[in-house]
Amino acid sequence: MEWPNEAYAKSLFPSLPLSKSIVEPSSEGYIPTLSNEEPVWHIFVEGKERNLKHQINVLGSIRLELIDRKTLSDTITFDESKGPVMIEQGAIIEPSTHFIGPCFVGKNAVIRHGAYIRENAWICSSALVGHCSEVKHSILLPGAKAPHFNYVGDSILGKGVNLGAGVKLSNLRNDGAEIYLRIGESRVASGLRKFGAILGEGCQLGCNAVTNPGTVLGIDSIVWPNATVTGCHDKSSTHR
Repeated sequence: MEWPNEAYAKSLFPSLPLSKSIVEPSSEGYIPTLSNEEPVWHIFVEGKERNLKHQINVLGSIRLELIDRKTLSDTITFDESKGPVMIEQGAIIEPSTHFIGPCFVGKNAVIRHGAYIRENAWICSSALVGHCSEVKHSILLPGAKAPHFNYVGDSILGKGVNLGAGVKLSNLRNDGAEIYLRIGESRVASGLRKFGAILGEGCQLGCNAVTNPGTVLGIDSIVWPNATVTGCHDKSSTHR
């Protein structure tokens, strides 16, 4: 399969380093390594080398400067039965939030009241998860925002991405079958049963928009409020 440019990290996330080790922080903190040799959503494939779960496990094995939990509100709760909750010093964690490990929250990230951070979520430095937003098995790259009543599952949000209030990145078909990507007139198997959206840098999604499973939007794409989007789209695309 000859994948379009929007399948690769170098097109979707051009400001990220092309290659680096996950155990050495960049100038923007710890950022997952995204391959430029295969479609970027392969980071979600179970058992694949350097997938998201593996990279979070590697973070758990190195020395991080973590926040002192004694400084946090006693309304913040943690479930570490499956792995550690790693929150770097400098992150802002508001009251009444819940974390399930393994997960990672970078320095200067903001987790607002009522947020729900689930297993294998990687919230990079300066990213934001807001009130009543849920993030699971996903990456918010530096500066990405899911600020109000959002669901982010098995997805990647690039720098500068903003989800309007109520935006949902759906990650599972109603019949639970394998997710296919719509590329032009073709339907191509993703190899994944759960796959939300890949949103290139600068994408802006209006309030109550929904992306169907397996959606890929190139950089600076716009989704109007209340719209539903499916498929793989070029940069600067507009969806009404």
